Amino acid sequence: MPVIPPLKKNDEVYVLRGKDRGKTGRVLIVLPQKARIVVEGVQMIKRHTRPNPQKNVKGGIVEKESPIHISNVAIVCKNCKQHTRIEKKVLEDGRRERTCKKCGTSLD
Repeated sequence: MPVIPPLKKNDEVYVLRGKDRGKTGRVLIVLPQKARIVVEGVQMIKRHTRPNPQKNVKGGIVEKESPIHISNVAIVCKNCKQHTRIEKKVLEDGRRERTCKKCGTSLD
């Protein structure tokens, strides 16, 4: 059964572990089946590609982002500008909302 990550596309995250520890970036892709995300400018890998004139692809070494596990990142609050954990609150009308654990403001 896939894990539903609390992170969404375009969230700002802070990397806690790995070679890119301390960097911040925007979430580009969420992979819930593997509990991984792709963060802009983090976990860069080099991919050797072959030229393909039919698809307009030039050959050479291409750098692109690789997935990173969601446990190795923390969301950055827009209000207090710190990395924090996510608290889930249920509002009076039954909707669920992600809030900052440090300052209590909404992350959505």
